[in-house]
Amino acid sequence: MRRIRAEALTAEAFAPFGDVLEAVGDPDRIINRGKCGRWHDRARLDFGPGGRAGLSIFRAEARALPYRLDLLERHPEGSQAFLPMHGRAWLVIVAPDADGQPGQPRAFVAGGDQGVNFHRGTWHGVLTPLHDPGLFAVLDRIGEGANLEEHVLDPPIMVDI
Repeated sequence: MRRIRAEALTAEAFAPFGDVLEAVGDPDRIINRGKCGRWHDRARLDFGPGGRAGLSIFRAEARALPYRLDLLERHPEGSQAFLPMHGRAWLVIVAPDADGQPGQPRAFVAGGDQGVNFHRGTWHGVLTPLHDPGLFAVLDRIGEGANLEEHVLDPPIMVDI
């Protein structure tokens, strides 16, 4: 069985797949009479023709490491952003596109203060919190048309840190 090691989530490493959403470094703006920093416009949100932004709450079952990766999916009609609401580490798995199929997956360990925005059409694993409760705010496309493609990995890949 193939194995991959998860790496720390950084904006540079994740850039081919999407945006890392975090408040690091100096804020772009100081607002609310100096009481709030704003890290401005940090995600390339894309809801495609006929789509609109929708905000949902997801609660996913915690997974254990090593994690058995057997399914990747992508959303051809819009981006999808995940913002943890639990403050704990979670696993982010992505893969480049290889002629309409997922290529070699990469795994990242995200901190509880890091979200991600998958660009439209990016292959990614299912929501994978490492601790309960796996609570996330999810910003994605609401609209007509098929916006989910799934690819079963056979054989599966084991992911560890």
